[in-house]
Amino acid sequence: MRVENTYNTKQLRDYANLFLRSEVQAWLSEDLSSIRNRIERYDDQWQHVKGASYLDYLRHLYQVLETHYQNEYVYKNTLLNEYLIKEIGQGNSTLFNEYRVGQSVADLVLFNGCSTAFEIKTELDSDSRLPLQLENYRKAFNKTYLVIPESKLPYYEQYDQSVGLISFNSKKRQHFTQHREAHYSVVIDAGVIMHILHTREYKTLVLSYYDYLPEMTSFNQFNICMDLIKRIPVKELNRLFIEQMKSRTKKQVLSSRYYREFNQLSLALRLSRAEKNRLIQVLKSPLNV
Repeated sequence: MRVENTYNTKQLRDYANLFLRSEVQAWLSEDLSSIRNRIERYDDQWQHVKGASYLDYLRHLYQVLETHYQNEYVYKNTLLNEYLIKEIGQGNSTLFNEYRVGQSVADLVLFNGCSTAFEIKTELDSDSRLPLQLENYRKAFNKTYLVIPESKLPYYEQYDQSVGLISFNSKKRQHFTQHREAHYSVVIDAGVIMHILHTREYKTLVLSYYDYLPEMTSFNQFNICMDLIKRIPVKELNRLFIEQMKSRTKKQVLSSRYYREFNQLSLALRLSRAEKNRLIQVLKSPLNV
């Protein structure tokens, strides 16, 4: 099916809304009405394409968004496919989607030998909260990168030189270009780390460093562990924090070859291999039955 040359903003936004977590949860329940709604509203010709499936249509929409509407989903998914998936494939890395730090939420956070936050600012985004976001990320991560449209590079170069810059250009064969390496720092904030860790994790961290856990109750365990964690040398705390984060998630089922359009959704929903396979099978249902 040929991709049309012009689309209005409302239509593109409507297409983009199909790549939301809530939609995938509906598809896993075999409710494909949201996709059929878009076909009836904008693309009735697809109902007459022999052998076409819901999966074919979604892949078409993803191509449209890549070309005409580089929203956050496209940025994240392309960043995964072209920039981060090799790291994850090495088996010693863990990636988080929408990772909360203080009052901010980092778009993507990678833990391998160090911790790296990626903050995405598309053409559609404001930078009004960016100074606070960067301040929060410095308290928890060794590196921070801004992922921005190439056209906005001169503007974002004004931010702290410690922040790395990666630009996005959909017209280039290699969509992402790194313009500035992020500075590495282990000056993380023990108080911020404590609020990121789950109860089991901060207890494990204390036990790993001190080889014992003091007597505590559910009422005082946070304060006791907080006091002990604040005494850990910052380099060692950084290492132990990364270790806990890398052990938090199950194996991530991302692929650089198959169904690349859905990698970000798989990450956001933490789909198991069985769940992802089921999703694809549901989407392979024919459109014109």
